[in-house]
Amino acid sequence: MNLQLLAQAAPQIPPGTRDEWIYFSSYYGLRALFVLVLMILAWSISSWSAAIVRSGLRRVDFDETLTKFISKMVRWLILLLTALSCLSYFGIETTGFAAVLGAFGFAIGLAFQGTLSNFAAGAMLLIFRPYKVGDVVNVAGNLGKVFEIALFTTEIDTFDNRRFIIPNSAIFGSVIENITHHPIRRVDVEVGTSYSADIDQTRDILERAISTVDLCLDDPEPAAVLVGLGASSVDWSVRVWARRDDYGGAKQALIRAVKVELDRAAIEIPFPQMDVHVDPSAA
Repeated sequence: MNLQLLAQAAPQIPPGTRDEWIYFSSYYGLRALFVLVLMILAWSISSWSAAIVRSGLRRVDFDETLTKFISKMVRWLILLLTALSCLSYFGIETTGFAAVLGAFGFAIGLAFQGTLSNFAAGAMLLIFRPYKVGDVVNVAGNLGKVFEIALFTTEIDTFDNRRFIIPNSAIFGSVIENITHHPIRRVDVEVGTSYSADIDQTRDILERAISTVDLCLDDPEPAAVLVGLGASSVDWSVRVWARRDDYGGAKQALIRAVKVELDRAAIEIPFPQMDVHVDPSAA
């Protein structure tokens, strides 16, 4: 950098100073050290502020999705303001950055169209909220529990403790299944009985099996529905309702109850069989 320009930005060189390079290196070296300390403090303060915002929002039972998003925005805003202040401290005009950022953003937009589509999809997910942190969803062919929704990706934990990081554009452009959206869910257990069993008796036995499951709700009313006549069995669907947190336990208990009651009544659950008839005359 030209020494004359440095002299204009810095205070007047004290009388008697002969080595201008030593003066300017010490002058700007101290400023650089101050900026380094300031950035370290800003990094710590931003993390501390984000933690305060996160804990405060959780204390008032604020939405977990927006809690994580807002706390991250607070942190990066503090770091950005600190960086701009450091530039101003060196005499660099920050007002001219708007035009530079505009041109830079246009070039980046052409180079990172996929990334920007993820950003736009993330913004739409945060606005319309088809799911939130903690929901069990099936998105982009992946089933799991939502851990975090960011601007570019959504993080999902599977039930065998794997984490998927899915681009938001792949989610927003496809079908989104929110499994835990409603407070209650229907539990379906499909079962087949032999053709020799009496239909009315079978229905009574299946309804008795329903009554033994404590996790089933009375409203909506459970039912044992005759689905159809299969190739080797009379097909039934046992349908009950349970709270979403009790879904897994209710289904396991219902499957067990159906099997126990059918065995107790000596009603067979058939399996596919094939009868081969040999024509003696063709031998």
